[in-house]
Amino acid sequence: MSTPVEEFTVQHEGVSISVSRGGAGQVLVLCPGLTSSRAELHELIALLRCAFEVVAFDLRGHGLSSAAQDYSFAALSGDVAAVMTEILRRAVASKPVLVGHSLGADLLVHYAAQHPDAIGGLVVIDGANPLPAPFITAVDLPELQAMWGALGQWRDSLLGTAKQVLLTPRQILDLNLELDVIRSGIDLDIDVVGPGILEQYRRIDCPVQLIMSTSMGGDSARAPRHNRLWRAGVERLVRERPAITTTWLDADHGLVVTHARQIVDTIGAGFVASARGSGSVQR
Repeated sequence: MSTPVEEFTVQHEGVSISVSRGGAGQVLVLCPGLTSSRAELHELIALLRCAFEVVAFDLRGHGLSSAAQDYSFAALSGDVAAVMTEILRRAVASKPVLVGHSLGADLLVHYAAQHPDAIGGLVVIDGANPLPAPFITAVDLPELQAMWGALGQWRDSLLGTAKQVLLTPRQILDLNLELDVIRSGIDLDIDVVGPGILEQYRRIDCPVQLIMSTSMGGDSARAPRHNRLWRAGVERLVRERPAITTTWLDADHGLVVTHARQIVDTIGAGFVASARGSGSVQR
């Protein structure tokens, strides 16, 4: 018998963030990635609710959340912090586990690094990867511009639905470029090397579980390079944090849709591994 689902909104800087809460058990907070929504992840959320209490929300400009002027990583991080403040205010019995896909994973890693005492665990799904070099180079940029530019019809077809994406192709590309710098710590435009997301992981002491795709780059011409970088970034992180549990799924970046059951099973197994205090790598 399914449990009731509560729907509510969180207001932050003039933006309404749409949130749902349902299921029973350990609280999981789920954050979708860029151009994704709760509606797209309905199977994953439904399966997780069979074992957990799932709080999920749409990013600004996605799904049932409202549009905004600012879609920077800082603005999105502020929304995440506002949602988490509301969740914790609602008397969560235990520290929640954060589960994020792609951009959602990066946002939650940054939140966990800033609030380590509030988090019980972290599940990173194909995101928040401390890459040794940026994905997007001058060679990649024309292909990405063409790809997002060609998706205008797809974007228009979703308007007014729970899967809508209100960002323009340019805003999506700009956020991808910003995310590349955040992950690698390297800004090719101004030749600056910074700490990158690896520094955020160093501030987190809760159990961390990675669920990564073997074909993150999809079938683009640059996919082999991107897939090598993706694996190298994970290896870099595990060298730094050997207790991290890593699972590789034979999938592309859409694994949250195509491999929902495997992801839920992996998360469940990760809870068992965390209880035993051991990390592992599955291939």
